[in-house]
Amino acid sequence: MVESVLDVLSRVPDPEIPVVSVVDLGIVREVRDDAVVITPTYSGCPATLAIEAGIRAALDASGHGDMKIETVLSPPWTTDWISEEGRAKLHAYGIAPPSRSQVVCPRCASTDTEEISRFGSTPCKALHRCRACGEPFDLFKCH
Repeated sequence: MVESVLDVLSRVPDPEIPVVSVVDLGIVREVRDDAVVITPTYSGCPATLAIEAGIRAALDASGHGDMKIETVLSPPWTTDWISEEGRAKLHAYGIAPPSRSQVVCPRCASTDTEEISRFGSTPCKALHRCRACGEPFDLFKCH
């Protein structure tokens, strides 16, 4: 049953970055017999209600309408929970996945990048520019 629910939820896109699912991002923390446990990327995430609605619709449509959705804030979500597949999808979409070392341009793979603004297109991203190809891109912030 857990694998079946995870399979269903792996098709629920993140509302702000639709190429990754709520499972790819590590927002889905646990699936129990009676509930799906989620943790938003941060406690003030404006997409939390949309994420819950997407999960609810997917559960209902797949015959799991009796499952609750529980939001848990502790421990807080971390970018370490993004799956390798999720990181690859972010990169292919033009968003640099979080990195604790060098930021890699998702367009040309150069590490010669700079932060332009700590604030990107959404609160969980920062705006960077590649010095090699000159292209701006979002970096998914580490936390």
